[in-house]
Amino acid sequence: MLFGEYSNGTYNVKIYDDGTKIRTAPDDVFIPAFPESCDMTITERCNGGCSYCYAGCTPEGCHCSFEQYVELLDSVHPYTELAINGNDLTHPELEPFLEKMKQRKVIVNMTVNQRHFEENLNKIETFCASGLIKGLGISLYRADERFVDQVRGFPNAVIHVINGVLSDDDISVLGDKELKLLILGYKNIGRGNEWFLNNKKRIVGRQLWLNDYLSELVKRFKVVSFDNLALEQLDVKRLLTEQEWQEFYMGDDGNFTFFINLVGGYFARDSLSPIHYEIGKKRIDDMFKIIRNGIYHENNQ
Repeated sequence: MLFGEYSNGTYNVKIYDDGTKIRTAPDDVFIPAFPESCDMTITERCNGGCSYCYAGCTPEGCHCSFEQYVELLDSVHPYTELAINGNDLTHPELEPFLEKMKQRKVIVNMTVNQRHFEENLNKIETFCASGLIKGLGISLYRADERFVDQVRGFPNAVIHVINGVLSDDDISVLGDKELKLLILGYKNIGRGNEWFLNNKKRIVGRQLWLNDYLSELVKRFKVVSFDNLALEQLDVKRLLTEQEWQEFYMGDDGNFTFFINLVGGYFARDSLSPIHYEIGKKRIDDMFKIIRNGIYHENNQ
């Protein structure tokens, strides 16, 4: 069922209830005037302690102040997708933030650690049922049948796994259950870099396994998607025809989306980019223009 539609620059976008997004343009020219989606950090406080956390979140991490960024949040266009992650459930102003975004018809997709998901099932279910959360990502910690049953209670849930962390044992539990899977690239920054150096043989071994098994893995899930880093690390393009790739690939980082860190007060092309820009009093269109101009100059140097 159609959830919403809008025009953006030279093209039109339709978004469906299951998360499907379709872009159409009269001349197949897709030049956006504003971002379709943004990854947004609203807290760096988390007690998950994941060894491979690229963001370096800790139990002492800071929450953002939404009051500081009222103008920015008021400038986000309807039907823009905001992807928040970390242990956002600990943010004391999370629910008012979600209410405000819903009123503005902004789509918030939240990712939580599996342990936090299991500890907060009722709260998360309420957020999803009321439409405060549209898409739910769950970062896998341990695959078991109890977890599978819990995930099945959330139609828009997607299990997040990491290239180099995901194992064949995980697939033996999760596969063939009509589940949705998002494969993320391994990020060698933050605690992820230290964990990689200490576990290089195991991580690389799992990455090689996933690379070889990928064509079979996609058959065992209802939907399999990838972030751009995983697309590159796993060379997903090799498995698709040119037409399939054009339909599947949603664009390089910075072309239709970018990264905003409300805790650190900066934005960037993506979470890995070393080039940061201060948010200050900028609105979303101003920030997106800076990102796209930066990409243009990088590509034309």
